[in-house]
Amino acid sequence: MSNKKENQHEDNFENVESALSKTEHYIEENQKKLSLIALAIIVIVAGYWGVKKLYVQPQEQTAQEQLFFAQHYFEKDSFKLALDGANNHPGFIEIIDEYGSTKAGKLAHYYAGISNLHLGNYQVAINFLDSFSSDEEFVAATAEGAKGDAYLELGNIDKAIKQYTKAADYNNELTAPTYLVKLGLVYEGKGSFDKAVEAYTKVKTLYASSVEARQIDKYITRAKMN
Repeated sequence: MSNKKENQHEDNFENVESALSKTEHYIEENQKKLSLIALAIIVIVAGYWGVKKLYVQPQEQTAQEQLFFAQHYFEKDSFKLALDGANNHPGFIEIIDEYGSTKAGKLAHYYAGISNLHLGNYQVAINFLDSFSSDEEFVAATAEGAKGDAYLELGNIDKAIKQYTKAADYNNELTAPTYLVKLGLVYEGKGSFDKAVEAYTKVKTLYASSVEARQIDKYITRAKMN
């Protein structure tokens, strides 16, 4: 029995030794190929970090700096200057053109959309906002709601309803009550009073502490009376 175990041990050792020998033989025969593969991996990784460090990060920083000046005009309701730029500083349009792939460049789409909405360029506003997305709930909801405002101004009631619904679906306590009220008003204007009541009731039940909830009962009463 002992001899059998010894033989098995020797066989296993020979199998391992054979496998190692084959591996060494493969490495010897393909050393040049393996070296090239390793070099290619190093070049790719180094290239990625090089591009990120030497190009992407400086671009992002520059875009953020330029966006700051455009935001300054936006916050002062100087939407034309915010879009076109002033005092040797680019506006949102140029930032999008020059730094569109950066985070700041993508955010510029949002600002450009809202600016055009305020200027009455409703379809242009929709186009900019359609090319914008955000993981930030408040900003994303506002963008969807702004598209609703633009569609409403263009007379496209169904699309306005769709956008206000999307905005309200984010369930953000700061934005959802506003867009639910807007949704209710549009439904009232359309004659869909049951749906208006439904929208207003959500404000009352889901966002009772909101500013909109303070007067929501009169909206509900008015819609129920029709």
